[in-house]
Order: sequence, then C-alpha cells, then structure tokens
Amino acid sequence: MPIPPYVLHLRSMVGTELLWMPGITAVVLRETARGVDEVLLVKRSDNGQWTPVTGIVDPGEDPHVTAVREVEEEACVVAEVERLVWVAATGVVTHVNGDLGQYLDHTFRCRWVSGDPRPGDDESTDAGWFALDELPPMADLHRQRIAVAADNPADVRLGR
Repeated sequence: MPIPPYVLHLRSMVGTELLWMPGITAVVLRETARGVDEVLLVKRSDNGQWTPVTGIVDPGEDPHVTAVREVEEEACVVAEVERLVWVAATGVVTHVNGDLGQYLDHTFRCRWVSGDPRPGDDESTDAGWFALDELPPMADLHRQRIAVAADNPADVRLGR
C-alpha cells in the first residue's frame, strides 16, 4: 500500500506540509552458492530509482516488524531482522506528488529466509538481487545504508 490510511488522513488536514514520521530501511542480504554477497533491491514506481526496501512504521508497530512486513509486501521475500545498524534523521524529502516528509530512519540488517523477488504491490516495478560490488545507480544515502549493513559494525551508527 503506497500511502498508509493514517497518513492519508493527516494529509487531508495538512495538505503537502512537512510530516515527521518513523521509517525503516531493510537491507536484506544473502550469500550465493558462489560465496558472493547480494542485496535485495526494489525499483520504485514513483521515481524509478533502485533502493533497499523502505517504509513507514504504522502507529503502534515496532520498527523491526515494519521491516519484515515491508520486505514481504514490496518484494515477496521473507526476511529476518538480524540487527539494527543505523538510526538517523533524513533530510526533508519532496515526494513526486509534492508531499513533504522527514523520517527518523531505522536501518536494519536483514537475512533472506525465502522467496524469489518480484514486485508485490504497486510501490515497485521490479525487484531483484544485486552483488554488493555491482549495484545499479542509486542515491548515495542508500549506498551508505547498504555498506553499513554489509559491514555489520559492532555498534549502531547514530546520525548522518
């Protein structure tokens, strides 16, 4: 579902004004039989960009639960959260419809459990596995999130 009902309700009151929301980035990793690490990416339908799975945390939902839910909804893949690797506020995002959003992003390192990636809803036009050293063009922030998750640091990265 592209815009959660509670966000639609808020938008009916504030229009395109800035909304502050909790969000997630799920960096789903798997090791191939050749020993190459791959990351799950989706191609967004709104702007055509490749990204890890991202999403908005529903009211009362724990962010790690959101990560698992969004991976299954957007890419038809079952994943398991291994750990939180980065928490940071994003800059202001202007969505293609003009809505302004800013997010407290929780980036999770996730492990692939099952499923072959494919678009699971209208948020994505494509989904697939990419070798970590052969990523398609994407925003630098997403590359950084993937790198931090792949590096699996001992401590959670805080801030930008």
